[in-house]
Amino acid sequence: MSRAAVRRSADEPTAAEARGASRWFVLAVLVALAAYAVGPLWWLVVAATKSNGQLYTTNGLWFADFRLSENLATLFTYQDGIFGLWLWNTVVYSTLGSLGLTAVSLAAGYGIAKYQYRGRALTMGLIIGSFLIPGSLMIVPSFVLFSRIGIYDTIWAMILPGMFGSFSVYLAKVYAEGAVPSELIEAARIDGAGEYRIFASIAARLMGTAGATIFLLHFVASWNTFMWPLVFLKGAEKWPVMLGLYSWLQRGTDSTVDLTSLVVTGSLISTIPMVALMIAMQRYWRSGVTIGSLK
Repeated sequence: MSRAAVRRSADEPTAAEARGASRWFVLAVLVALAAYAVGPLWWLVVAATKSNGQLYTTNGLWFADFRLSENLATLFTYQDGIFGLWLWNTVVYSTLGSLGLTAVSLAAGYGIAKYQYRGRALTMGLIIGSFLIPGSLMIVPSFVLFSRIGIYDTIWAMILPGMFGSFSVYLAKVYAEGAVPSELIEAARIDGAGEYRIFASIAARLMGTAGATIFLLHFVASWNTFMWPLVFLKGAEKWPVMLGLYSWLQRGTDSTVDLTSLVVTGSLISTIPMVALMIAMQRYWRSGVTIGSLK
């Protein structure tokens, strides 16, 4: 081998060096993405410990005088403690809607996956096609319908629409195909079990991971909803927490009263249930979402 070839090969990076550079690049990208995701939450935690004046005059990413206890006391006493009512409303809307959606989706998904009937392909086509319909498109017809049947400005305007979701039905259907063996269903029928008992005692338990996934995804979406209660709820005593905090923010913008510290502290409190729920149900969420790819 000539000296030029030896010099050229020595200058070229080895495979180990290339892999090391690639790992450092991936690590840098992951750190940047983590900072992008955690940064707003860190700012929220820091801002919740400051007074209104300190929000505008101190470093936004570090603490000043610790005023969290004062902010919490003001938050839960302002306007006769209406923030606690908003928080309770959000829990009720999210929990009841998510439970209803989970039950309906598991039953519908199991039925589509395990029963052969005329129009089954059409049903799946309609379900998948409904993914393309934006949710905002349903606001006007829903407003007309709810006004005519008398549930406008009631809690049912928040709970009933959340009990039906095409994506949740599709997720339950995909999970049922892989998690509920047809042989087990046939064995239960031979033993004399009825269809409702088979679903309640066998299929629903085997589809528990899908149910937890559906519940979690809808609970988070319902907890953070804004447009729906803005249209369908008039009285402030029925508002969820996101709409209530927005009303405070608008009040501070339109008047001389600055409620920014209350909005920030309320936002921090409203994220705690979501973080706790995500941590508690993380393993169910992971396995439920990946069931389709593992099938």
